[in-house]
Amino acid sequence: MNEKIPVGISACLLGENVRFDGGHKRCNFATDELAPYIRYEPVCPEIAIGLDTPRPALRLVELQGGEVSLNFSNGKGEPMTRQMRSFSQRKVATLSHLCGYIVCAKSPSCGMERVRLYQPDSNVNRKAGRGLFTAELMAAFPWLPVEEEGRLNDAAIRENFVERIFTLNELNQLWRSGLTRSKLIAFHSRYKLSLLAHSQKAYRELGRFVAAIDNWDSLEAYTCEYRQRLMDLLKNQATRSNHTNVLMHVQGYFRRELNSPQRQELASLIDHYRRGLQPLLAPITLLKHYMAEYPNSWLAQQRYFEPYPEALRLRYGH
Repeated sequence: MNEKIPVGISACLLGENVRFDGGHKRCNFATDELAPYIRYEPVCPEIAIGLDTPRPALRLVELQGGEVSLNFSNGKGEPMTRQMRSFSQRKVATLSHLCGYIVCAKSPSCGMERVRLYQPDSNVNRKAGRGLFTAELMAAFPWLPVEEEGRLNDAAIRENFVERIFTLNELNQLWRSGLTRSKLIAFHSRYKLSLLAHSQKAYRELGRFVAAIDNWDSLEAYTCEYRQRLMDLLKNQATRSNHTNVLMHVQGYFRRELNSPQRQELASLIDHYRRGLQPLLAPITLLKHYMAEYPNSWLAQQRYFEPYPEALRLRYGH
């Protein structure tokens, strides 16, 4: 997991002065904290279709029949819909290698959700649109982790996004190394505790799907379906109750090795996490100490204990 991960990003979020007003929307989390692990591939769709900066702002306009047009907000000039859709299709076709994408919120080209959708010839609008480039991206790659920079200020959303891009990167690396059934089953085994923390129900369903791998004639087709199911499962934010369930499950591996005071200390720490009195990092740190003292090969290979670099400090606060 040492190779930098390819992630797309709206160019303005890297500090490039490409916005309609000549400015940028630099995202500190992306540029400062995540950057050591990521190889960013910046795109500004509006610059790419030949617009200058600064320029009149664009807006999404809702037409009859549900069609959407990309117009200049000042009412001048021809719509840029055809150019934007054509560029988006061409560009997205080259992005299947990405493991994630960070887009600029509210943008008529890049916004992921709640982009203002205007009525023709008025300022009446509703927050129901999606930027044309991002719509093409998400339709082409429904498994791809996509987030807006503003939503990444939420600690739970940020951790979920980062975990997904690191997971997808590992799966893609496995894919490039040559698919085998044993490799896929081993990959799934490494993520069992992580998946259990996200959704117990979906974890069981995916487990049944993995158990049926031999029923598929095409391993490539199977892996495509597995990728979609895996990433759909991970979209569910890991919950405190599910983490507690995982921690108690891991605790059981040490019931013979630990003495009574040690067992009580660990159980108390897990309960304190359950009640919100300790961050997740606290019981995990103690469990990793016992894993080093009493090695277990299955636990040692679980991504749950380090789903991303610890230096990102994403488990410190919850």
